[in-house]
Amino acid sequence: MAATTTLGLATARRVALAAQGFAEPRPTARIDRRHLARSLRHMGLIQIDSVNVLVRSQELPLWARLGAHGRDLIPTATAKGDLFEYWGHMAAHVPTEHHRLWRWKMDEAHGGAWGSARDLLKRRAGYVDEIVDRVRAEGPIAAGDISERREPKGPWWDWDDAKVALEYLFMCGRLTATRRASDFARLYDLPERVIPRVHLEAPSVSRDDAHRELAELATRSLGVSTIHDIADYYRLAARDVKPRIDELVDEGRLLPVRVEGWREPAYLHADARVPRRVDARALLSMFDPVVWNRRRAERLFDFHYRIEIYTPAPKRNYGYYVLPFLLGDRIVARVDLKADRANGTLMVPGAFAETHADHGTTTAALAEELREMADWLGLERIAVGRKGDLAKRLRELLS
Repeated sequence: MAATTTLGLATARRVALAAQGFAEPRPTARIDRRHLARSLRHMGLIQIDSVNVLVRSQELPLWARLGAHGRDLIPTATAKGDLFEYWGHMAAHVPTEHHRLWRWKMDEAHGGAWGSARDLLKRRAGYVDEIVDRVRAEGPIAAGDISERREPKGPWWDWDDAKVALEYLFMCGRLTATRRASDFARLYDLPERVIPRVHLEAPSVSRDDAHRELAELATRSLGVSTIHDIADYYRLAARDVKPRIDELVDEGRLLPVRVEGWREPAYLHADARVPRRVDARALLSMFDPVVWNRRRAERLFDFHYRIEIYTPAPKRNYGYYVLPFLLGDRIVARVDLKADRANGTLMVPGAFAETHADHGTTTAALAEELREMADWLGLERIAVGRKGDLAKRLRELLS
């Protein structure tokens, strides 16, 4: 494909959605680790978030692509050695086969600790080694197990020495982590007890080679993307990614293109699918790769999206836990959701159409999606509130 090729915006959307696995129908067979592996080949990793208003956010990308699946799918895959946790995009479930691609970051963390960790290493020489020895002797531990805190914990990043040390060791790769089922706390453990030896002992690659592989993985997951899209996917610096992209272009792995309406040059992965249509229907996590880059979501879908969890209630435009609704190749609505587990009810405080959406088609598809989601979550009822221009019709369909 020539460098002057221009993709229409609708084509770019279909390419991007196909790259994320949305050109394929949800499976009808029982969902297992093979389906998870297929989804991970599309996404590359799954971002983790602890908020549990509806469901843990990391379960939603699998819901969007696979539909109803066992809620233990990710923990089981981690226990089987398929996934490990690391700072990929943000905190994320990462395929263990990619461990070698993150050792450069682990090495940099070891040599360039952030402020509080650097201070701890100076104040308490040998403390982090003592913690590693304790984990080796006693098994996985949570930060609370070794906390020396004497006063109540403050908000947000109020870490004591134990938490700082554990996070430093986690960033360095000297410890890894799983999640405790009861409260989702990190359980820090030795890598050799979590990550299969075949991946832990795989030959390391240089920083540049790791960046090149990560850049190609990102472009494969994005389908068509700008330099900043590619860098953002694994939170790399654009200045580090640009030379690697040039190399991938020279190798024929990336094809320079232009996308209608985009200011920056773009790159199409050589293996990208260009489907004639995409018939997706999915509620997306706010941390789904389709929308986690808000600027890209605006360019691709004309969808302005901001999380309002931390916005005071009177100033929220849409609600507390608002998910985009993908239908076909467009984001057609946004829906405020909450699981009232005590009363077995999926709460829908608000449902709002995008300006281009057909209200009838959108509400019918959204009602079906909500029915299936409620079944998946074991919720017997759906209660639709009165906020938003889709609420009345949605309430009628789900009454």
